Amino acid sequence: MSRTVLESKTKTVVIGFDEPFCVIGERINPTGRKKLAAELEAGDFSTVERDALEQVACGAMVLDVNAGVVYNSNPDPNLTEPPLMRQMIELVQGLVDVPLCIDSSVPGALEAGLAAAVGRPLLNSVTGEEERLERVLPLVKKYNVPVVAISNDDTGISEDPDVRFEVARKIVQRAADFGIPARDIVVDPLVMPVGAMATAGRQVFALVRRLRDELGVNTTCGASNISFGLPNRHGVNAAFLPMAIGAGMTSAIMNPVRPAEMEAIRAANLLMDHDANGGTWIGFSRVIEAVRAGADFATAAAEAQAAGSGRGRRRARG
Repeated sequence: MSRTVLESKTKTVVIGFDEPFCVIGERINPTGRKKLAAELEAGDFSTVERDALEQVACGAMVLDVNAGVVYNSNPDPNLTEPPLMRQMIELVQGLVDVPLCIDSSVPGALEAGLAAAVGRPLLNSVTGEEERLERVLPLVKKYNVPVVAISNDDTGISEDPDVRFEVARKIVQRAADFGIPARDIVVDPLVMPVGAMATAGRQVFALVRRLRDELGVNTTCGASNISFGLPNRHGVNAAFLPMAIGAGMTSAIMNPVRPAEMEAIRAANLLMDHDANGGTWIGFSRVIEAVRAGADFATAAAEAQAAGSGRGRRRARG
């Protein structure tokens, strides 16, 4: 069974078929967040600090860090993104002790993040594009880290799930040529919006099963993609996540600050027998009771953690 090992300074998180679902917090990302982008360009990291602490309090096991700001003063991300990535990685790992996911389309920013990161982060990402494979896979090998493999290539994103599977197979095979084992490849099969493609849910569930059974790899996705353009997106996301878990998906890049989605994941872990004696579910239920009584989710979750509710039950090792 494939086990993808991530590490921070003192904690280990394992993404695996027999492990609790790995929640990768998505919020430290200026894409689509104009206020955060403006703050980062101005050297203001207060939102990053708040998002890091809040996401971990709410149950994120790994934090994605994206420094993709297009500066008004200098629009070349190859120059601006590497130093910003280093600064953000150092800041976040000084605040919280969870593994990080270094997220960039700029190879220089990926390497800057790898150089700054303590432990064994997840690199996000490589695609099937030849240039990207040749730039990113040597970094994966050099730093001995796992990598997210996104199922698109030089032809773009295919609506055909068989094509996306073959791109994933290609990346796994090319990684093996570099001496990178399949256990260190976490495939993103690309979730399409169900509002635009009615079969999107069925497609990704079938793809995840194939990726698990035929390639033996762990999987992830941008969970909110499934609900893009729909009303009540959190309701759709909360239904999608346990269905994906049931199909074999082992992680997702998502917003952990939403109680509905986190409740769905906790319940799915329980039903998949990935929650020993239901301890995490019982502890989380107390948090939900506090939220229903009017408490803020992040505050209630942080207080529960401080009180020892569910401590150590995510099988984080260290």
